[in-house]
Amino acid sequence: MRVAGMGFRRAATLHSLYDALTRAGGCDALATPHDKAASPAIRALAAQLGVPLIPVGVAGIQTPTQSPRVIQLYHTGSVAEAAALSALAPGARIVMPRLISQDGMATAAIAEGDPL
Repeated sequence: MRVAGMGFRRAATLHSLYDALTRAGGCDALATPHDKAASPAIRALAAQLGVPLIPVGVAGIQTPTQSPRVIQLYHTGSVAEAAALSALAPGARIVMPRLISQDGMATAAIAEGDPL
C-alpha cells in the first residue's frame, strides 16, 4: 500500500495540496496529523482522489528529512514523512521524501508498507 503523508499550513488550498501530491506521486490513501484532518482542503483532496483520509499521530517518528520548525511544533522531522509512516504497519519505508508545493504551503511524502 502507498500512503501519501501530507503536511500543510492553515492557509493551504486544495491546489497547494494537489501540487505537492502530484510532485510526490500516486497513493492509495492520504494521511495527516489529527489536528489537520478536519481541514476542508485535505478533505476535498481525499474526496477528489477517491481515497481514504487517515488522521494519525506523528510525534516521535523518525524521518529522513528534518525541519527545525517542525521538530519544535510536532516533535518529528517532517510532518509529511511521519504521517505517511504512521498510517502503515511497522516496517514501512519512505519511497519519496517530502516534496514541497510550488507555493510553499504544502508538503507530501510517500511511504509503502502494509496497512495497519
